[in-house]
Amino acid sequence: MIKIAIGTKNPAKIKAAELACRELGGELIAVNVPSGVAEQPFSDEETMEGALNRARNALMEAEADFGIGLEGGVVKTPYGLFICNWGALMTKTGDSFIAGGARIKLPDEVARELFSGRELGPVMDEYTKKQDIRKTEGAVGVFSNNRITRDRMFEHVMELLVGQYEYKERT
Repeated sequence: MIKIAIGTKNPAKIKAAELACRELGGELIAVNVPSGVAEQPFSDEETMEGALNRARNALMEAEADFGIGLEGGVVKTPYGLFICNWGALMTKTGDSFIAGGARIKLPDEVARELFSGRELGPVMDEYTKKQDIRKTEGAVGVFSNNRITRDRMFEHVMELLVGQYEYKERT
């Protein structure tokens, strides 16, 4: 059986990665590995790097066939601070694939907290008066009225990653 490792224990990310298991016919193993970036990535580049590091570290840690890294961050634009999310899929043979997903503008009061050095997860917990928002609907769920939740947002990224892998295998 194919062994697929995801570099997190976050339930929302694990739920999204289960899609890869169904598509690739493998067993999912969740391992805690470092992202190698700040707790609150503040650019597309840093968020991508975190996803790549998690995929690489999960692949090695679990001695898997595939490693998956999913990372959320924020991006400053002239129009405000937006959430961003990136994923990486790496194979034990050295192939790697990267994909990004949805973006949504954060309210100014949330953005101010992040600019002051705080991380989005705890800020969202305070903002919503709930615990562990990052493990459930995430900021995207809160601000999209749960039309798109964090796991569904990362599912789209997983579809893009698996699709790229399948395309490469086909060609």
